[in-house]
Amino acid sequence: MKVADGVAVLELPMKVMGFDTVIHPTVVWDDEDVVLIDTGLPGSLPYLTEGMDEAGVPLARVDKVVLTHQDLDHIGGLGGVLQAVPGPVEVIAHEDEAPYIQGDRPLLRMSGDGRAAMPAPADEVQRREMLQLMEAAKNMEKVHVDTVVQGGEVLPYCGGITVVHTPGHTRGHICLYLDRTKVLVCGDELEVRDGSLAGPRPGLSADDPMARRSIAELVPYDVDTAICYHGGLWRDDTNQRIQELAQEGGLR
Repeated sequence: MKVADGVAVLELPMKVMGFDTVIHPTVVWDDEDVVLIDTGLPGSLPYLTEGMDEAGVPLARVDKVVLTHQDLDHIGGLGGVLQAVPGPVEVIAHEDEAPYIQGDRPLLRMSGDGRAAMPAPADEVQRREMLQLMEAAKNMEKVHVDTVVQGGEVLPYCGGITVVHTPGHTRGHICLYLDRTKVLVCGDELEVRDGSLAGPRPGLSADDPMARRSIAELVPYDVDTAICYHGGLWRDDTNQRIQELAQEGGLR
């Protein structure tokens, strides 16, 4: 779905913990560059290809991938993208996420105490799906992060993409503000939930209070459209809603 000139949100089906849902990577492009923001789960390549074809931007044109954070539903499709694209692709992520994305450390939610930040399986079906996700994470192809960011940088692509560090969901979680179109790509910092723009879902962040406090980092930006990985688009008084969430500490 086209969101603005040179911006489209993709819709990828995802089944996890027994529930069917949709996740929303973003593609940003101009005549020179095509930037894919997040890549879905392992096996997402056919859906990414179809969605980008519908947007009129072939996957083969991708020359940059920005990852908002390390969770498997955001990075799992990266290996497939890198194999499918014929030319070089620059992979960009926050410096704190790079070791996990590269396989130097196990993904937070797939190991140790990190699994506490995921819902406990309710039945045997959910338990099997959890085990399948853990196996996919262990077997995921290692990739190199070419460019690490800290927050505050303006990536010089497609009219400028400002990196906003919003720690809490993970330590190196980032949002991306598209300077030219006033679109905010939120990752998991915000989501559309129960008919409203909401803060990070309680119980799913490494540090819930920090994730809620990080909403304040978004207030300085003039946002027309928020793209939430979970929930899709929000366009109703977006600046005011972000300010309200920041004042509430993201509680909802």
